[in-house]
Amino acid sequence: MCRWLAYSGPSLVIEDLLFKPRNSLIRQSLSASRSIVPTNGDGFGLGWYGDNFRPGLFRDTLPAWNDSNLRSLSEQIASRLFFAHVRASTGTSTSRENCHPFRHGNLMFMHNGAIGGFHQVRRDIEQMIPAPLYGDRLGTTDSEAFFLLALGNGLASDIEGALKATVAQILEVMARAGSGEPFHMTAAITDGETLYALRYSNDSCSPTLYYATGAAVGVAGRDLEFQPGCGAVLVLSEPLDDSVGCWTAIPEGCLVRARAGAVEISDFGV
Repeated sequence: MCRWLAYSGPSLVIEDLLFKPRNSLIRQSLSASRSIVPTNGDGFGLGWYGDNFRPGLFRDTLPAWNDSNLRSLSEQIASRLFFAHVRASTGTSTSRENCHPFRHGNLMFMHNGAIGGFHQVRRDIEQMIPAPLYGDRLGTTDSEAFFLLALGNGLASDIEGALKATVAQILEVMARAGSGEPFHMTAAITDGETLYALRYSNDSCSPTLYYATGAAVGVAGRDLEFQPGCGAVLVLSEPLDDSVGCWTAIPEGCLVRARAGAVEISDFGV
């Protein structure tokens, strides 16, 4: 399983969250503590919003802990909203096209988990992707297929509705194919303004997901400091330090909506 983090709030240098904390995402790429797969070395990706409508992307196939370009870029890029992802493949090849995040227009998406028995249902799922979007199918992952299918279900105008429709479609295809493997996912989606995160499975065993909030976030030593107030939100696969008080576990089957530092959590009923 992969590890990821999503940040929204006052602009900060990406290195502060990616490298500096004691359990940084880069450390998790080598030794994750809350995942069934401790090493996430099948590529990485960084996506961020700057002055343009469309987010920037930097993805590569090297392990995140072994890429000097990632370190150099993260020292220089400051952003008010960014995604970072380290990948552990569930069976597809290690290629740049298979690394997260994925983008379409102003939308950005990343994912951890798997569509159970994807090799059985891949053809059926890909056939449901609308023809105008199928040309954007550059990789082979179930994650990219999910994103394109969600775009076809109206992700650009109704993120929650599109996610529900897409999960329902995939569960129906899995049931029809007799897939005996579970559907697991945590995912982050944004339009550059509002951040959504989903934790869902069909067997109540979703990958872990946490969030923390404050007026701003910084790093003191190797621990995070959240200033009192509202403005910054951090959603991630596992905490970046041992400060138990600031991290809240997102319950199974829930959708998170964060905007301007305010967080809403609702039941994700499919």
